[in-house]
Amino acid sequence: MATTTVRLSPSEEQLLDDLASSYGGRSNAIRQAILLLASRVQRQRALSELLEAWEKESGSLGDEQVDAVADYYDL
Repeated sequence: MATTTVRLSPSEEQLLDDLASSYGGRSNAIRQAILLLASRVQRQRALSELLEAWEKESGSLGDEQVDAVADYYDL
């Protein structure tokens, strides 16, 4: 297993310590954060692909429509 050094500000370190108690330690909290971030990026990519396909078939969406979809999917 790899080891990575992360430099944290005091407030970030406090956040990590707060999360660590819920996730079984600092390393587990960081792992969960990475998984959540990766999931968010994956959803953003999927939305971009969906919008691209939609625009090819049905024309451009307005900013309001894009914002509504992003809000709905928490992106």
